[in-house]
Amino acid sequence: MTGSTGTQATGPTLSVVRAPADLELAERCVAGERAAQHRLFNENKRRIHATLYRILGTNSYMDDLVQEAFMNVYRSLRLFRGESSLATWIDRCTVRVAYAHITQRRTRAPHLELVTDVPAGDASAESRALAREAARHLYAELEKMDPVQRLAFTLHVIDGRPLAEVAELMEASLVATKTRVWRARRAIEKRARKDATLAAFVPDEETSDDDDESPPESGVQEGL
Repeated sequence: MTGSTGTQATGPTLSVVRAPADLELAERCVAGERAAQHRLFNENKRRIHATLYRILGTNSYMDDLVQEAFMNVYRSLRLFRGESSLATWIDRCTVRVAYAHITQRRTRAPHLELVTDVPAGDASAESRALAREAARHLYAELEKMDPVQRLAFTLHVIDGRPLAEVAELMEASLVATKTRVWRARRAIEKRARKDATLAAFVPDEETSDDDDESPPESGVQEGL
């Protein structure tokens, strides 16, 4: 509508609901429906556990962290509008919990157990033992890293998420996310040149449109 001044009046911006089923489930949870809350928990507990495990490399404190992630999800559900999937919303809450945990524990010694113990007599025991040791070296290096670089690297390289999704979860631009992954990768490669065990765990790089290996823009500070 155009007024006498010639300017166009604008109304409130309407959000686009892209996940109506997720929005309905969220609204039922907010309303206190126990069945909906149990469904949300049961459908997403493994997802949250897996994401935390790949970021942290350990099951230490896992029960508490999963519970904290769900508490954050439930507290924030009233803000969910269905503009993205509920899975993305939950992943974002999980990443925030992981970030807080990393920043709080940086003065403690890491507990690393990414690869499980192997039973005696296992034909692949030696290779699995080497993988376990390499994982320890990798996560020991990640413990020294800036938390946002670690999050970006583990979500993209270890958890296998596209850079665009990592950027969304960390509420950062794609450029900032590429910068963080690139810096983390370079730090690990530098350490691997002096650590044969870690070097065997670091794959040869393959460039792609999703993972450009040219140095990104620096000095980007945003998101987490």
